[in-house]
Amino acid sequence: MNGNGRDGNGPGAIERHADHTITRGMDDRKQVEQTADRIRDELLLTLEELDRRRERVLSVRYQAEQHKDVLIAAGAVAAVVMGLGIGYAIYRSRHQEERLREQRRIALKRAWEHPESVAYAAKQRPLGAELGRKLVLIFATSLATRIAQNSVRTLVPARQGANRPAGA
Repeated sequence: MNGNGRDGNGPGAIERHADHTITRGMDDRKQVEQTADRIRDELLLTLEELDRRRERVLSVRYQAEQHKDVLIAAGAVAAVVMGLGIGYAIYRSRHQEERLREQRRIALKRAWEHPESVAYAAKQRPLGAELGRKLVLIFATSLATRIAQNSVRTLVPARQGANRPAGA
């Protein structure tokens, strides 16, 4: 035996392929070439299909055609929200004088009832409460800064030659 199940001096590949109609009369090399060609053709078809799908996924026109109803609904919702915002802004501008009169009336009433607190903009907080509030704000700011720095480091790749000296 020579490692492939045949004797070195036996009849050869023609008898081995005698029962197959496709490979009848082919030697091993021709059969391997035909199999490789078939696999290559299948691979090319698969690559063409993947390329076609990639083009569809990245095509804005195709995606807009496929999701036309969703885009129309989103546009309608955006138009309604914008219309409501404009309507509310118009309402507030037309009723601004009434709001100012009401705020001034409330301020005069408060000043009449508590004349000692007219000069103060807000109630004075105890020192401990003010310090605690400021410490929490400092901690939150530093935490947000660190999170932003880590996000930038992961999203933006580091430059390769930035840390090396010019002669290295």
